[in-house]
Order: sequence, then C-alpha cells, then structure tokens
Amino acid sequence: MDSRTHEDKKGRCEMGYEMIEGVPVWGAPDQGAVAQIKTCLGDEQAAAGALMGDHHVGYSMPIGGVVAYRGMVSPSGVGYDIACGNKAVRLDANAEDVKRDIGKIMDMIFSEISFGVGRANREDVDHALFDDDAWDLVNGLKIGGKGGDHLRQAARKQLGTVGSGNHYVDMFVDENDQVWCGVHFGSRGLGHKIATHFVLVGGGSNDMNAKALILAEDSDLGASYLECMQLAGRYAYAGRDWVCQKVADLIDAEIVEEVHNHHNFAWKESHVIDGQAEDLWVVRKGATPAFPGQRGFVGGSMGDISVILEGVESEDSAASLHSTVHGAGRVMSRTKAAGKKRWDRKAKAFVRKTEGMITQSMMNAWVKKAGVELRGAGTDESPHCYKRLPEVLEAHGNTVRIVHTLTPIGVAMAGEDEFDPYKD
Repeated sequence: MDSRTHEDKKGRCEMGYEMIEGVPVWGAPDQGAVAQIKTCLGDEQAAAGALMGDHHVGYSMPIGGVVAYRGMVSPSGVGYDIACGNKAVRLDANAEDVKRDIGKIMDMIFSEISFGVGRANREDVDHALFDDDAWDLVNGLKIGGKGGDHLRQAARKQLGTVGSGNHYVDMFVDENDQVWCGVHFGSRGLGHKIATHFVLVGGGSNDMNAKALILAEDSDLGASYLECMQLAGRYAYAGRDWVCQKVADLIDAEIVEEVHNHHNFAWKESHVIDGQAEDLWVVRKGATPAFPGQRGFVGGSMGDISVILEGVESEDSAASLHSTVHGAGRVMSRTKAAGKKRWDRKAKAFVRKTEGMITQSMMNAWVKKAGVELRGAGTDESPHCYKRLPEVLEAHGNTVRIVHTLTPIGVAMAGEDEFDPYKD
C-alpha cells in the first residue's frame, strides 16, 4: 500500500489517497468495495478506476466508485437510480425571516411537494422534455413491460416528485447567512425501469457482487442504453429544477445562484491514462464530477453540514478521474438501523419483524440538538447511520476546495413507512 500526503502552500498537511492493488482509494478502505472495483477493473476495456472517501459496497459496482471504460458503458455501474443527483440554489430571502418561520416553511414544503416512491405530483406539470424524440425509442423497446406511451405518461405524473430513501429537500444558511435550498433525487420510476430493462436484456445479474454488465457504445443495445440514460438525465434535471423553483415560490424568493450535478451517470470525457490522452466513458456511481473550476453540491446527513465545492487541479485530481464524494457515506445498514419490516398487502402497511439499533427518539434528539426542523424521515436516515462529512472531505482536501459551508435548518424526507412499489 502506498499512502500519499501533501502539504499546501500554507504548510498544512492534507491527506491524500492510498493505492490498494493498483486502485487509488480515498478515505478508510472498505474491503468489500475494494473487491468490487477490482472486479470491475478486471474487464479488459476498463482503463482506470478510483474509490471516493464515501465509498461502500453497492450493486455490482461500489457506491463512491468511478470506472473509465474504452468504448463501453455499464448499465449496472450507473445503477437503477439513473441520474440521481443534487441541486442547490441560493435564494434572495432574508435569513432571519426564514429561520424564524422555518417550521411553517417546512410544513409548506412537506405538503406541497410529493415525497415517497411511486408518488405522483400533486400538480399538473408539463415540460418540453416530453416532446423529446427519445421517447419513441423508450416506447418502441417497451421499457417497463408495456407498449404505447405508458412510461412517458407515468413519468409526466412523477416529474417534480422526490421519492424515498435518502432523497430530500433541505433548507440551509451558509457562512455568510445566505439562504439555500438543496435537493437530492434522480429520475424516479423512469430511470428504474430503463435500468431494469437493459440489465435484463443485456444478460446482467441482480446479485450484489455480480460482474458489472458492460455494453459496447456502438452496439445497438449500447447505443439504445446511452440514449435512454441521457433522457433519464434530462428528466432528473427537470425534476430538480421544478422542486427548487417550487420552494423559491413558496417563500416568495428568487433564485440567484445554482449548482447542479448528477452523481449516478456515465459521461464521455478525456483523461490521461499512462501518459496518453484518451476519450473514455466514465461511470460514476455515487461520485460527483469535479474538474478544475467545476462546482458541485454535496450533502451531509440531516444533522450535518453540506457544502458547495469546486474541483482544483492536482496530480490527485487526475488520479480520481476528476471526481469527488457525493455525500458522507453510510456506516450502518438500513436494516441494522431501523430493523426488519414486511409489507402487509391486505393492510397496505408495514409490519415490524425486528427492532433496529436507532430509535425515533435518538434521531429526534440529534436533529433537535443540531437545530434542524425535521419533516418525515425514518431512522434508517438518522445521522447515526452516516460518517461526518467534514471528515470524509478531509481526505479529498487537495482535489477540491470548499466554496460554501451550508448549515441545515430544515429537512424534509419521505416518512418511515414508505412502500417501494418497484419491488412489489
């Protein structure tokens, strides 16, 4: 193992990465994730890879993982929540007014924006995206198991909905007492159905440690996947745009700055591999693009800071394939935190089978101490389940710089008893 540290111009020592079996790894190594990315890099078309500081085991490719392919793209690497990402907007609202009224503001957000898997938007939403020619391909492939225009109409109903799990709408103030809204979610049911279709048709496996499915970019299947993935990306952007604008409207504010990025996606990029510049498909699963000067919004847990950061030029930046973290990273599984539940179809409710390690009172106490007004959320999203973001970012100190530190004052997420119909 080769550990790298660096000193900045002011003489402060900044942590670097650790080279483990040829893979640059930021943060404390998760051996399961290291094994997964080694499997990904075993494909001869894989040119390079890296693990970010928030990495942990994922489906076929670790979350917090980055893999660059020559002429290939990986649907299982991008994953089932295609184009999951973050958007943060700075608002011209008065911080003292927002902090004073945060309870009422979070009530409005929780009632006016739809949270939960499978939920439709409470408002009729239209967008030029639904005239995109790519829908003809989606319909022709019968993605989602139905022909006609079924998936486009379902996606239209879900545009601007947030989903469940770790997806959120948060209110913040920064170090200058400026107000921000931050959101985290992806392409909703559209992306899930696209991913399911291509993993199945491509011969992939749903086993956690299965070899990553890769498709040639110039094959019919690979080209179709890329077109559908990019449609899901545009859809996710449109959804996050809608939610941020909705929050601005709710508090009668204007958006004066925005930072927007995917972190589950594949991009065609140029990188230097063994001294030679190459055009590669870079798959980031739970990793934020961070080219020099490129800004990103990275969220911590509900009781922790979030940040606006910017990529900087360094040797380590190149080794990371110009990538950084997408969040703090879990330290406790959902089941361990919240216990086991089963869905009772007749009662249409969850029945608890085992208790988890984190109670509602524990979560509420942490959030209250942090001064956060919370709406929704299950104990599997408690701050106890996550690393502290400043510690995770420390490992990436010479690849990114912090532009703004965002302190949460309000968090809205789907409730604990949220049923996932995609797994029904």
